[in-house]
Amino acid sequence: MQRRCLLAAALIASAGLAAAQAPLRVIAHDSFELPAPLLAQFEREAGVKLQLIKGGDAGEVLNRLILTRARPIADVAFGIDNALLPRAEQAGVFDAYDGPAAKRPAAAPLGAGVVPVDLGYVALNVDKAWFAGKGLALPASLDDLTKPAYKNLLVVQHPGTSSPGQAFLQATIAGLGEAQAFEWWAKMRANGVKVAKGWSEAYYTDFTRNGGTRPIVVSYASSPAAEVFFSKTPLTESPTANLFLRGSVYRQVEGVALVKGGNPALRPAAGRFIEFLRSAPVQQALQTSMWMYPAEPGTPRAELLRRHAAEPARFDNPPTEPAGDTLRAWQDRWVRTVLR
Repeated sequence: MQRRCLLAAALIASAGLAAAQAPLRVIAHDSFELPAPLLAQFEREAGVKLQLIKGGDAGEVLNRLILTRARPIADVAFGIDNALLPRAEQAGVFDAYDGPAAKRPAAAPLGAGVVPVDLGYVALNVDKAWFAGKGLALPASLDDLTKPAYKNLLVVQHPGTSSPGQAFLQATIAGLGEAQAFEWWAKMRANGVKVAKGWSEAYYTDFTRNGGTRPIVVSYASSPAAEVFFSKTPLTESPTANLFLRGSVYRQVEGVALVKGGNPALRPAAGRFIEFLRSAPVQQALQTSMWMYPAEPGTPRAELLRRHAAEPARFDNPPTEPAGDTLRAWQDRWVRTVLR
């Protein structure tokens, strides 16, 4: 009897040790990037190793979380935004987090239990040199993009696999009205709009700045600043610019959440990671690593963002966050209008 008790105790201790040694699995979109010293500092202070899972675009991350609900592949998820959150809530893939970061004010809100980390503005970016070389005026409205002069110039992302794609679709609906928005999309299909799977494909493959054929891309208001930062030669002016047209600008708020069914032994470490993402060093660093604006109020803006990435005066979000059923209906209608 005593031997069996000792064996059981040993097995429990062994299981606890294995759990303690398990990595904290963080799934994030492909644009998640923080300085390595910051991540290493978190690992030292939390006593845990990070296993970062890059899951594609945020829409693809959410799809993976939904498909693996029975056996979750992560303990924490970063990058689900306000455009995708209703679908995530309906799917029940997150557990609410109620630590200090969830209770502090944020520059923009998210759903209950999902902690805002950063925000940005999905907007149209243009290649200034391409337009100057062609002697073509920049479009002054979304309607301009339906004209023959702008045929085959725009690349967007699929709203079913891309958070910027979903955000841009919502912006057209909020800014133009639902009926007019889908009329616009139908005209854009006739005028050669290209659909990419996600942001990386659209920006780094299709955009003319990177060797593609499309001089207008759905991207972010901060992208012109990133162009200056990553330029091989010093620049005083960005080679790209934002078009803040009515119906084309969406305020995107990204958050971090606990994955339902994640390793219970790692819940304290998961909570520490959520707090870490709202810490002052991370909020400062993410501005020039993920090119988003900080969610923590009072965080100073990075100089590059101040100089080259002015925030838009207005944006076109729906007045209330649409429910998952509404998003699916819009997405299905978009697919029928643009792709079929």
